[in-house]
Amino acid sequence: MRGVWLLMLGALMPVSAFAADAPAPFKPHYVSQRVTQASLREGPGYAYRILWIYKHKGYPFRETARFDIWRRVTTADGTVGWLNGQLLSDARTVLVTGKGRAEIRKKEDSSSEVVGLAESDSVLGLKSCGPEFCRVRAQRVDGWISRSRIWGVDPVEVFK
Repeated sequence: MRGVWLLMLGALMPVSAFAADAPAPFKPHYVSQRVTQASLREGPGYAYRILWIYKHKGYPFRETARFDIWRRVTTADGTVGWLNGQLLSDARTVLVTGKGRAEIRKKEDSSSEVVGLAESDSVLGLKSCGPEFCRVRAQRVDGWISRSRIWGVDPVEVFK
């Protein structure tokens, strides 16, 4: 009889009380490496084989899933593996892609003055993104780079 009474009390609670405790659905997003060295593993645990060791603080990853303290990530070249979540930061960075140096411009315009050049595979801090250019920073350079030359931003992602 006691179990029936508890069930009845639960039935009287408003549905919104249960919905408030439900976790938000996971949404893939970009993160960066918090430490100077991180081991990408085959699976979510230290017993899994190391696929790659990343030795660049700030390196960007796309987080696609979570399991306990582990984060499944994808790299710019499409490699998929697992990193301990403590090795990652929500700070946004991008990786310069393509051949040759990428121009960083003073304004969000392809005819604007060039204020810096970024080598391919350089990691830049990400400040904002428009439809065609993203604002980045690296050492003493702060400017705009073409979205076509970076990895670490979704194709339709625009933010200030």
